[in-house]
Amino acid sequence: MHSFKDLVTGFNEQFSNRHFPEMPSSLYEPCEYFLTIGGKRIRPVLCLMGNELFDTIQPDAYKVANAVELFHNFTLVHDDMMDDASLRRGMETVHVKYNQSTALLSGDVMMIRAYEYLTGIGSGHIHKILELFNKTAREVCEGQQLDMDFEKQQQVLLNDYIQMISLKTSVLLAASLAMGAIIGGAGEGNCGHLYEFGKNLGIAFQIQDDYLDAFGDPGKFGKEVGGDIKQNKKTFLLLHALEVASDEQRKQLEQLMAENPADKIEQVLAIYRSCGVDAWANTLKTQYLNTALKHLEDIAVVSARKQPLKELADYLIQREV
Repeated sequence: MHSFKDLVTGFNEQFSNRHFPEMPSSLYEPCEYFLTIGGKRIRPVLCLMGNELFDTIQPDAYKVANAVELFHNFTLVHDDMMDDASLRRGMETVHVKYNQSTALLSGDVMMIRAYEYLTGIGSGHIHKILELFNKTAREVCEGQQLDMDFEKQQQVLLNDYIQMISLKTSVLLAASLAMGAIIGGAGEGNCGHLYEFGKNLGIAFQIQDDYLDAFGDPGKFGKEVGGDIKQNKKTFLLLHALEVASDEQRKQLEQLMAENPADKIEQVLAIYRSCGVDAWANTLKTQYLNTALKHLEDIAVVSARKQPLKELADYLIQREV
C-alpha cells in the first residue's frame, strides 16, 4: 500500500507530461500554463487510493485520475472568471493573463480532454465510470449555481448550505474514490460506502476550512485570518451564529456586515465566541468525520488496506493549515 504522499509524487510525475497539442498555441498554451500552477492533487490521488483499496493500481486508474484533475481545473478556470479573481496560488488567472474569451475556451477544451482520457478506459468499466463522472460533473455545476444564488439571498438555511457544499466540493472527492474502486473491482456495496466516506469527509473538510479562516493561527494557516468575515461570506459559522444569536447580537452582526468597520473581524469573532460557534463547529466537524470513518470501517476489505485513507482523513481534518 502506498501513502498519500507517495501517490501524489507518482501522479505528478506522469501528469507533468503535456496534455494538449502545440497548435493553436493561443488555445493550448493557457491550458498548460494553468496546469503548472499546481495544487494539492487530492482528487486524482483519491482515485488511485480507491483503486488500491481493492487491488494493485491499474493503468486505467491513472486515466481516470487525469480526467478528474482536468475536470477540476476546468471548474477552477471558470470559477476564477465568475469570481473575477486575479490570482490563484500567487499566479495570474487565465482570464487576466490572456483574456476572457481565451479562458472560456481553455476551460472548455480541458473538459473535452478529460473525456478523451475517459474514453481510453477498458470496456469492462467505461459505462459505470462515465455514468458516475457525468452525474458528478452536473452536480458540481449545480453546487456552483447554488453558491452564487446564496450570495444574493438574505437568509440561507444551514441544511441548504450543507447541500450546496456537498454538491460543489464533496461529490467530486466521493466520486474520485468510487471511480477508483470500480477499476479495482469493488462491488456496489463497497463502492457505496467508499463514496459516503468521501462525501462526509468533504463536508468535514469544509467545516474545518471555515473554522480555520476565523479561528486559525495565521502563521500556520498561511493566509490572513478573517478573510471570509471581511467578504461577508456565508459560511457554516455565520449561518449558525445568525441562527442562535440573540436579537441584539443578530442586529449587531447585520450592522457589521453592512458597514464593514476597521475592527469588523475582531467584533464578529467576539460574537461568534459568545454564541459558542467555535465549539459548535468542532462538534459538527467531528460528527461528519465519524460518519465518514464508519463508512470506511464498513468496507469489506482487511483493515490494513484502509490505513492510508484513515491517515489522509486525519491529515485533512486535524490540519492547522
